[in-house]
Amino acid sequence: MAYTTVNKSSLYQNNVLWTGNGTTDHAITGVGFQPDYVWAKHRNGASGHHWYDVIRGVEKRIRSDTNAAETTASTGLTAFGSDGFTVGTDSGLNSNSNTFVGWNWKAGGAGSANTDGSISSTVSANTTSGFSIVTYTGNGTQPSTVGHGLGVVPKMIITKSLSAVEGWYVYHASMGNDKSIVLNTTGAEYSSANWSSTTPTSSVFTLGGGDTNTSGRTMVAYCFAEVAGYSKIGSYEGTGAGGDNTFIFTGFKPSFIMIKNTESAEDWITYDNLRYGYNEANYILRPNTDAIEDGLFSDIFSNGFKIRGDNGKYGSAHKFIYYAVGQTLVGTNNIPCTAR
Repeated sequence: MAYTTVNKSSLYQNNVLWTGNGTTDHAITGVGFQPDYVWAKHRNGASGHHWYDVIRGVEKRIRSDTNAAETTASTGLTAFGSDGFTVGTDSGLNSNSNTFVGWNWKAGGAGSANTDGSISSTVSANTTSGFSIVTYTGNGTQPSTVGHGLGVVPKMIITKSLSAVEGWYVYHASMGNDKSIVLNTTGAEYSSANWSSTTPTSSVFTLGGGDTNTSGRTMVAYCFAEVAGYSKIGSYEGTGAGGDNTFIFTGFKPSFIMIKNTESAEDWITYDNLRYGYNEANYILRPNTDAIEDGLFSDIFSNGFKIRGDNGKYGSAHKFIYYAVGQTLVGTNNIPCTAR
């Protein structure tokens, strides 16, 4: 049986492709909602991963392939629209005749004050889909807590300093509360005080000092919780067995998947349901590098995904963490339904 409270996943997370035209005010439509978080990448050119969100505002860009602070990109994403967003002439988003992908999430709009933690935050949260955007200013005190607005426990949190050159530090429940992994590098997981060895609760996540809580630094955190039939945050063991590798059950057909080898220095990878090829060849992009898309071997099924290759980025004999989001094919609105 499958259950979900999300009747239509594309109202909360959706992907869109476009071809650049090199002109100002190029409207990208077809998202299906007004996105609160846009992650965009040039597919056929070496250009960075562009992250924008509604709390920080249009033109405010951070890039997951670098540790650079937030910048103002006046020709980047210039507006959020009711069915997508608008880009300017930035070559990483709209160079003429080149191809691009945007992965989009709906949070809770412009954001509001949250005082659940010892550090006040601004939060844009969608409790239905288990996603929130959080901004806060570090106080350097260990431990400190920050409200996330989800009402349930997040299982993945991605943090970045906006005001300083600093890495992207990731909490993932499958690694535990005493480990971190860095999104902008190939590095494996490592012992870390970033989360003060404390698992997030339904209202707050906990910070140590340093990387996630330096005094005076402005920060952003993207928080993800599991929703049955819509999103899954977990881990799997690769077999290194080539074509007959690991099957990962999610309970829905994934439209976006992100994977990282936690035990070895390998790229992060993302793939989706729109770019050319699946079952069994897909195109991947790598969040930690500006490289163009290239291939992996994986199947996307109605209830999960299966790794088909022996590759250190997704299928070797190591532990991998993942985040997947998509649409269950049966059993919506918390009504059970058996597959036929």
